[in-house]
Amino acid sequence: MQLLDGKFASEKIKQEIAVEAADFLAKSGRKPHLIAILVGNDGGSETYVASKMKNCEKVGFQSSLIRYEVTVTEEELLQKIEEINQDAGVDGLIVQLPLPKHIDPEKVTEKIDYRKDVDGFHPVNLGRMMRNLPCFIPATPYGILLMLQAYQIDTTGKHCVVVGRSNIVGSPMSILMARNANPGNCTVTLTHSKTANLKELALQADIIVAAIGKKNFVTADMVKPGAIIIDVGINRETSDQTKSGYKLYGDVDFENVAPKSSWITPVPGGVGLMTIVGLLKNTLASAKGEIYS
Repeated sequence: MQLLDGKFASEKIKQEIAVEAADFLAKSGRKPHLIAILVGNDGGSETYVASKMKNCEKVGFQSSLIRYEVTVTEEELLQKIEEINQDAGVDGLIVQLPLPKHIDPEKVTEKIDYRKDVDGFHPVNLGRMMRNLPCFIPATPYGILLMLQAYQIDTTGKHCVVVGRSNIVGSPMSILMARNANPGNCTVTLTHSKTANLKELALQADIIVAAIGKKNFVTADMVKPGAIIIDVGINRETSDQTKSGYKLYGDVDFENVAPKSSWITPVPGGVGLMTIVGLLKNTLASAKGEIYS
């Protein structure tokens, strides 16, 4: 078993991004600019946004955080998004999920200009991804591809089983792993919590991408020896054994699955760090006009 170390891979790629960002600043006179909107004070969201802002600074980006109380109206939030859409000095805009129940996340996603949608959630970007056209790839699947590239893992001809069908990870991951590219060229099976023979399918997998949002969902009896395991899950539980007061668990029973795998991502320290890299790569591409001119 070898670790797919998100810290190692992300640091390597961030060094490359920093060089490109410095070159962009020298040529354009400005830094790539990412804006994040955070509604409320959810602990997990606070942590994720703070990490994104910190990493922007590290690679030489400008970053701005706009905060709203949980009582903000949907109309007010949508108006702010439109204002940012019109700002030529902003390259990327993300609205941190989850949002309060009175705000429709689909309306928010569709309101973001697809040319600034560096999270890759807008229907235009998802549609272009399906057609293998230039687009902003959803940040987490993009980060997984970058990790596989960093470790030079050849996925051609492999059977990839994706566990979870969300629009954010599972569904786009299944499309990306099937396309004619490297990473890619897999035979892909997309499964979910209602799949009747999920264990049987998982046992056939050369690669498992676990993105179902349930702690330790993928167990050792679902994994064949030598499989590559990508754990996307971030499940927070309160704990009196950590300084933060909580502990993170993946969707994979790491302790028992790791000995059977050839490669495996840890939680934390795996896919989460690569998601931020995917976000940074998309923001840089937006600033340079590489996707949409």
